[in-house]
Amino acid sequence: MRADLEIIQDWIPAGSRVLDLGCGDGELLAWLRDHKQVTGYGLEIDPDNIAQCIGKGVNVIEQDLDKGLGNFASNSFDVVVMTQALQAVHYPDRILEEMLRVGRQCIITFPNFGHWRCRWYLARNGRMPVSEFLPYTWYNTPNIHFCTFKDFEAMCRDMKMKVLDRLAVDHEHRHNLGSRLWPNLLGEIGIYRVSGPSVLESRIAI
Repeated sequence: MRADLEIIQDWIPAGSRVLDLGCGDGELLAWLRDHKQVTGYGLEIDPDNIAQCIGKGVNVIEQDLDKGLGNFASNSFDVVVMTQALQAVHYPDRILEEMLRVGRQCIITFPNFGHWRCRWYLARNGRMPVSEFLPYTWYNTPNIHFCTFKDFEAMCRDMKMKVLDRLAVDHEHRHNLGSRLWPNLLGEIGIYRVSGPSVLESRIAI
């Protein structure tokens, strides 16, 4: 399983109901079903990924995340997951509100635009960063809302969301002392578990 999904699965209780937004080929949901007796659905828009989900026996719905989650009732899932898609939706705050409406907790991953390589590239070249991890140019990228860890956590405070867990990892999803001490500078990817204000947990692990 993909390294980021391996981290995420540790935060998902056995037997829970999971909604995976932008589920790709259904790898996470298939693994959770087979190893942790998890049930749920994936939302995906790419036809090839949908076909692979069906081949894995994963419940998948063709749906554009920007159109919201109005087809799901409030509190219908224990965990809602969205990996590497927050920066690609038009209204990140709205989709997060919807995620917390339909689920008790949410797990979100996104690239950190405050990473030192991004800062250095922009300072040195005066152009938007292009790398192996972020290979698109500014005019053809699907990523339209880049943010830093500090930006995301400020939004969480504004929306009264609680950060229950967080990890700052590199592009191979490893974390070390440096990314623990200076996550906004040395972390390339953020992995967050959040809840609405009604959940009383407050543990934060970097």
